Amino acid sequence: MNDFIIWFSMGFDHIADWEALDHILFLAVLCGIYQLSDWRKVLILITAFTIGHSLTLALSTLDILSVNSSLIEFLIPITIIITAIANIFQAKKEVSTSSKMKYVITLSFGLIHGLGFSYVLKSLLGKAESIVFPLFSFNIGLEIGQIIVVSLLLLFSLALCSIFKIKPKIWSITISILVLIPSIIISINRLMDLINL
Repeated sequence: MNDFIIWFSMGFDHIADWEALDHILFLAVLCGIYQLSDWRKVLILITAFTIGHSLTLALSTLDILSVNSSLIEFLIPITIIITAIANIFQAKKEVSTSSKMKYVITLSFGLIHGLGFSYVLKSLLGKAESIVFPLFSFNIGLEIGQIIVVSLLLLFSLALCSIFKIKPKIWSITISILVLIPSIIISINRLMDLINL
């Protein structure tokens, strides 16, 4: 039980870590555009993302899949930028994305984020004999952290749109722009790191 708590805490703490800012930005741009009444859509989106990143987290940690870590670190903010731009165009009704397509895209982006998490987990594991239990425990902690972040985002959206009478369309564009700006900066920095390899 103590081992579970240790690995669970590492997964949970990773969401609160400054190093996981890009992951929080992705959750913000993915779910922050929804209202509390849209919790079913949000739950399906988070599930799709979880399936994606759990799959590559496991495959990469088990050394079945290997991708250049600098490339993955660059692609992570790109997923945020794409999601933010799609939100802006959708809020302006200049483009329409079906729910099914959005779930598929979210799952695909989850695959990329999972590879990013795998490098963190590998460094924590060192030369452990079995990684199945630590992998499972870490992932549970990570998911609980994500649920808390998303719940806070939905409550924040509810407060802004209900109490301050901000229209959901305006909030959707605003949060997307607020997330887009730092994501572009992060992607440029990581592109420079990738080029300088």
